[in-house]
Amino acid sequence: MSALSLSRRSLAAGEVISVIGELDATNAGDLESFIGGSGRPGEPLLLDLDGLTFMDSSGLHTLLRVHAGVRERGGCLHLAAVRDVPARVLEITGVEEVLNVHAGVEEAAAAVCAPPASPSGGL
Repeated sequence: MSALSLSRRSLAAGEVISVIGELDATNAGDLESFIGGSGRPGEPLLLDLDGLTFMDSSGLHTLLRVHAGVRERGGCLHLAAVRDVPARVLEITGVEEVLNVHAGVEEAAAAVCAPPASPSGGL
């Protein structure tokens, strides 16, 4: 079994879950269970992936299921500090275009707290 460490903390922007280690078929369910019903309906969820060193297709599938679950509750999932192999997996599969990916937790929090863009075209 691959080592995976999970922790949570709260920021003004929402709940942050830190993922450290390897995310693969042996432990992807652990991440999904840990997240469970995290946050309140309508609140964003930020995953700090700075410590994630490896992710396979099972990990990718889990991120997509989490994304769908958060959206069902009216929130949005933000990934922060995706590096190395996990970043490559998101790039190759095109998932980085679907998920909200940010350079770091601060950037993700700022994006969550930013006011929505006003529609163009005036009144």
